[in-house]
Amino acid sequence: MSALLEFSGVESGYGPLQILWGIDMQVAAGETVLLLGANSAGKTTLLRTLIGLLKCRGGSITFDGERIDALAPDQRIRRGIAFMSELGVFPTLTIDENIALGGYFLPEAQVRRRKAELFEIFPALAAKRRAHAGSLSGGQRKMLGIAKVLVAQPRLLLMDEPSSGLAPVFVKQVIDVLRTSIGDGTALLIAEQNVAFLELADRGYLIDHGRVRVSGTRAELEASDAVRETYFGL
Repeated sequence: MSALLEFSGVESGYGPLQILWGIDMQVAAGETVLLLGANSAGKTTLLRTLIGLLKCRGGSITFDGERIDALAPDQRIRRGIAFMSELGVFPTLTIDENIALGGYFLPEAQVRRRKAELFEIFPALAAKRRAHAGSLSGGQRKMLGIAKVLVAQPRLLLMDEPSSGLAPVFVKQVIDVLRTSIGDGTALLIAEQNVAFLELADRGYLIDHGRVRVSGTRAELEASDAVRETYFGL
């Protein structure tokens, strides 16, 4: 299976502080890959480097055969990459405005069509489409964040800690929504510290102190001593 996204020796950080040290990673078209790691392991830094919010200081990032590590964030987005941050939404904007913002570079008619499709998938959001995102519950905000990034029908969806701040029942809802709402051919790279997201993954990586410690299939990660040590102290 050929790679849609490929990291090779990627290094990045903040100011004089280097966080990532030679990351190698691949994501194929339509594949769901889980990036596991504890707080401060480097997961968010990796996603921010991929979308262009942080400079790639070394190595290369290739998307669909094209080097993108020197491109601006909006150029990467237009090539089919979407990024859902831990917050995911703009609290002072309405539900309708948040979703429309996800397709800011698309023709207006296409955005209207996609909003109608997404409101069918997320009927609870449709019922409150004029309400501000800040009025929603934590679980509803996550659903809105997912709807916002799906407007543009991305080829690759990056998600940073989608379980953050959610009770277990809402984590399960997010997993179920991702399983049923992601279109065919859309690849996911999900940065998480919640091992419940392994049930979604085809493959995964365990990152620790800015380096890949373990990689493998879902079954291999579930059986990994390093994953058990990191998450369960075993």
